[in-house]
Amino acid sequence: MSSLSRELVFLILQFLDEEKFRETVHKLEQESGFFFNMKYFEDSVNNGEWDDVEKYLSGFTKVDDNRYSMKIFFEIRKQKYLEALDKRDRAKAVEILVKDLKVFSAFNDELFKEITQLLTLENFRENEQLSKYGDTKSARSIMLAELKKLIEANPLFRDKLQFPTLKNSRLRTLINQRSNPDIKTLFVDHSCGPPNGARAPSPVTNPLMAMPKPSGGFPPLGAHGPFQPGPAPLATSLAGWMANPSSVPHPAASGGPISLGAPNNAGAMLKRPRTPTNNPSMDYQTADSEHLMKRSRPLGMSDEANNLPVNIMPMTYTGQNNAQSLYSSDELPKNVVMTLNQGSAVRSMDFHPGQPTLLLVGTIVGDVAVWELGSRERLALRNFKVWDIGTCSGPLQTALVKEPAIAVNRVAWSPDGALFGVAYNKHIVHVYSYHNSDDIRHHLEIDAHIGSVNDLAFSHPNKQLCIVTCGDDKAIKVWDAVTGSKQYTFEGHEAPVFSVCPHYKESIQFIFSTAMDGKIKAWLYDNMGSRVDYDAPGHCCTTMSYSADGTRLFSCGTSKDGDSYLVEWNESEGAVKRTYQGFRKRSNGVVQFDTTKNRFLAVGDEFVIKIWDMDNPNLLTTIETDGGLPASPRIRFNKEGMMLAVSTNDNGIKILANTDGLRLLHSFEASRSASETVAKPSPISTMGAASVNVGTSVGIADRGAPMTSIIGMNGDSRSLADVKPRILDESMEKSKIWKLTEINELSQCRSLRLPDNVLPMRVSRLIYTNSGLAILALASNAVHKLWKWPRNERYPSGKASSVVPPQLWQPSSGILMTNEISEANPEDAVPCFALSKNDSYVMSASGGKISLFNMMTFKTMTTFMPPPPAATFLAFHPQDNNIIAIGMDDSSIQIYNVRVDEVKSKLKGHQKRVTGLAFSNVLNVLVSSGADAQLCVWSTDGWEKQVNKFLQIPSGRVPAPLAETRVQFHQDQIHFLTVHETQLAIYEAPKLECVKQWVPQEPSVTITHATYSCDSQSIYASFGDGSVGVLSATTLRLRCRINPTAYLPSSINSNNSRVYPLVIAAHPTEPNQFALGLTDGGVHVLEPLESEGKWGTLPPSDNGAGPSIATGQGSSEQLTR
Repeated sequence: MSSLSRELVFLILQFLDEEKFRETVHKLEQESGFFFNMKYFEDSVNNGEWDDVEKYLSGFTKVDDNRYSMKIFFEIRKQKYLEALDKRDRAKAVEILVKDLKVFSAFNDELFKEITQLLTLENFRENEQLSKYGDTKSARSIMLAELKKLIEANPLFRDKLQFPTLKNSRLRTLINQRSNPDIKTLFVDHSCGPPNGARAPSPVTNPLMAMPKPSGGFPPLGAHGPFQPGPAPLATSLAGWMANPSSVPHPAASGGPISLGAPNNAGAMLKRPRTPTNNPSMDYQTADSEHLMKRSRPLGMSDEANNLPVNIMPMTYTGQNNAQSLYSSDELPKNVVMTLNQGSAVRSMDFHPGQPTLLLVGTIVGDVAVWELGSRERLALRNFKVWDIGTCSGPLQTALVKEPAIAVNRVAWSPDGALFGVAYNKHIVHVYSYHNSDDIRHHLEIDAHIGSVNDLAFSHPNKQLCIVTCGDDKAIKVWDAVTGSKQYTFEGHEAPVFSVCPHYKESIQFIFSTAMDGKIKAWLYDNMGSRVDYDAPGHCCTTMSYSADGTRLFSCGTSKDGDSYLVEWNESEGAVKRTYQGFRKRSNGVVQFDTTKNRFLAVGDEFVIKIWDMDNPNLLTTIETDGGLPASPRIRFNKEGMMLAVSTNDNGIKILANTDGLRLLHSFEASRSASETVAKPSPISTMGAASVNVGTSVGIADRGAPMTSIIGMNGDSRSLADVKPRILDESMEKSKIWKLTEINELSQCRSLRLPDNVLPMRVSRLIYTNSGLAILALASNAVHKLWKWPRNERYPSGKASSVVPPQLWQPSSGILMTNEISEANPEDAVPCFALSKNDSYVMSASGGKISLFNMMTFKTMTTFMPPPPAATFLAFHPQDNNIIAIGMDDSSIQIYNVRVDEVKSKLKGHQKRVTGLAFSNVLNVLVSSGADAQLCVWSTDGWEKQVNKFLQIPSGRVPAPLAETRVQFHQDQIHFLTVHETQLAIYEAPKLECVKQWVPQEPSVTITHATYSCDSQSIYASFGDGSVGVLSATTLRLRCRINPTAYLPSSINSNNSRVYPLVIAAHPTEPNQFALGLTDGGVHVLEPLESEGKWGTLPPSDNGAGPSIATGQGSSEQLTR
């Protein structure tokens, strides 16, 4: 429901209440689920109207949503049961026991048995736990107090306990207003625009503009907007910064288990206290902001109930347990692995967003350096100098003459790593373009501020890359990152501006700025002045930063008195949410901080690195780095959190790493050592001899020749033959120009293993969502895993990427999408799934019934078709999501209509299980493939079989008895790719003419899976030896080979676990991105280096050699290397 519709519901609720439609207003509350009327709930409970109580609750939660909900329903039904016993109405008590309480026996059978035994007692008060049970009225009162705590603590009731503050008869007033076609909200007054049609931005799309600027002190909440005394409800959390509401934590409900005794009123405080519902300062969130709050976020956030087990329920209440962290402190980079000698004191550092071992450094003497940590080399060093003195302003030239010494205040990479900016302590900002290795070029020189440029950051207002700067001239400025032209100037601070923090929420782009007098302001990109005027804790000189996923805001700084503050902010209220403890009074300097893994905060303080868990105000641990640090060292994590750079007091940088960081560095060193040993022959890959150029007759003649590995300037290692051909002709000389691209090292491509805290099991199926924003995997244990990429200021697209780590997503209920498993032989099951076009539903099976899951809630919508036979492949009809083609284990294909729950047709033609299905929109056919290595074409009009053909199995190859055959249509919807463990082939439908065929060189190597790229120009194929091949889709010639050492850590490569990809999936809009599902349960996303842009180069089309053949030939020309 849109934000406008949601607001309208509230206005209707107000109208119904004013008109005394009591039953109707509560019915709408329950059906909409927008507002939980605690007063009505209390009255219903006190009156014992149990059916009404549960019906009202059903609009907001169900019994099994989470542990809080379970306990709410249990307490209500237990009270109803006890009241029936107290009235000696045993028949009613038995009915309640069977219909209402038996559901809880699945979670605690012993408790259910004890409740049942109460029927045998003359008076249930004989039970020790119920001995203090009084009369009905007092028992309901005690229970109600506990229910209120449970409701207030339940994440599903968040922002539903406070009705937005509205003027009386707001709906009538709105209707009486003059018509305004640009109404974006119903909660504020509107007026028609000027005669020329121009209109002011609406408060929702531009919330800060709607607020009057505060004068003098911070104004009371009621001063803003028409809804007094409550806050103005706005679609962004920034609105809350216009006020200073107090946050009064309430005693938290026990997150503990259900029990027989009376509710425990001594529950522990919630880790994240909520404002009580009777607090008028609590603001109302719109639907959009509520959706934002429900985005995937780390497990450390406030939905504790979602991560608690529901199958362990002891008899007595326990205190609430915090959610288990996705990361432990042991995963922090604590080991000093190297020390770099920069030569001058380090002022600022930043890791490259896409290359985890590339470190940018700025120093106190104006030097800028780029370090490659893998080789411990300084790739580039640039000393400060003015690039064009003629364009410098008079004040800058004067400053340079008076004091030529200059220092770096801040260095920062652009979000894509193509640029980096340098802010100096005199007027200037330099922007460099980074191409590769030591290729750093001048891009922009900006005379930005009068005096020092104190901070610099990149942002994307209006999808345009910009640079935000601030300085001693008390101004914030925004510059076009391409042309260097000034876009905006923000003025209003009364002291030098110390830092900037650009960010966005929903569609609102904004900038936080902090000044040296401790003032915090917020700006929209509109030159209309600041919308926020707030004081940092202790009026300190502070910096602000969001967590990597953009959901949590922190600030850290030091006051003039030497007191340091690290806090988390409540954006919706503009108030400090949590203050972290562990600082001592300092004499001078401003402490520096950073965040990592959406879980930890780090501060350089007292000659050590102090670490906090974001959800705990107490100091978690310290990292001493073997000494040698200044009092307030500069610190910076790399994006993955596997490395930490720390400045030293002897002009150096210490690099700390965790286990993953050590593996990455060791793999870099190992590959470097291997490349230097040029005399050693390269091992022959299972896909062919590595020493020969593919596609030439030279390769066939000299397949055993040794080779050398040549390292290019970009670190790219490619196999080149070091022998001369035995036969030379023009075509061979021409083909020598092209070389197969070999990728053997982590540094030669971009790869990311997706985070996973669920039991790792073999990945059986893998797919990108159609939007390209997420990846869905189905494991061999029938559990689905969904990874979603964050959408924030640093990564506005939110698309799947190897650069930005996603989150393993679960809904607020904490449930998993789990298929039913066959009781016969689960290990023999053939998992399969299919995703609806709008990504809303997934149809899935793992040997048991077929399940239809809601992708938003993970709830099972329905199950059908119990085995035998079991489903082995699923495909949605391209024109009708209600029609599904289901391949079966008994070799049949069933055309099933989900809406009417009916099998429309049953197709028979295969001899073994069906393992592949693909629809053609153009030809109106369904192509099927099976474990019998047979292809069939079926008309989608009448479902008759048109033609069938068996694959050409290469001579000498004996496929497994149930080897899968997969099919996938090309973009032209006429040609389709066929994947078998022995070959790849291109067929043309509907006649099933084989156009091309490709066979691996080594018979022992099997093709595990293959897929077209989204543009159908490439084919990605995975192999049983762990390698991945990229082939040209038009010629079926290999142009790039990615060996497992390029994406697997050395620890995995070095053991005998034989980890390899089982499935491969292509991104729906990025033709050079694909994902692998591995036998060890891992999922990896791979992309070529930005400097390369694609996987290898196309082989020549006229060299007369290649791995493909025409259908009529008697043998297949095999690929050699």
